[in-house]
Amino acid sequence: MPIINVSVTGKPDTALSAAIAREVTELTATHLRKDPTITAVAISYFDPQHWFAGGKSLAEHGTNTFWLDIKVVDGTNTKLELEAYLKAIFAAFGRMLGGVHEESYAFVHEVPAAAYGYGGKTQEFRFIGGRLNAA
Repeated sequence: MPIINVSVTGKPDTALSAAIAREVTELTATHLRKDPTITAVAISYFDPQHWFAGGKSLAEHGTNTFWLDIKVVDGTNTKLELEAYLKAIFAAFGRMLGGVHEESYAFVHEVPAAAYGYGGKTQEFRFIGGRLNAA
């Protein structure tokens, strides 16, 4: 159920966007146990001349970068799962983009179940409903 926003340096590329969405969805399912059928990925592209790290543009660095921002329900993943996910994400973007700058980031927001949902229902509502149905 996560929403994942990804920003990368470069020109918009349909094939790269599809590869990013596939890889990120797969890694999110593998490491964070999130259902890939309800995982959403939105991808934005930035000219490397307009993305800065350490006071220099990525064009000047001659590297690429990414920023991944994902929202998940608080308490659904362990620290070890989050660590493995962040490591896998960095490696994947290194393969997909090549020459990824060290100052590339991934951020996992853990949000309360009552404040997060889709289809007009919170994750807390879904959890309670599931427990009642199981009873």
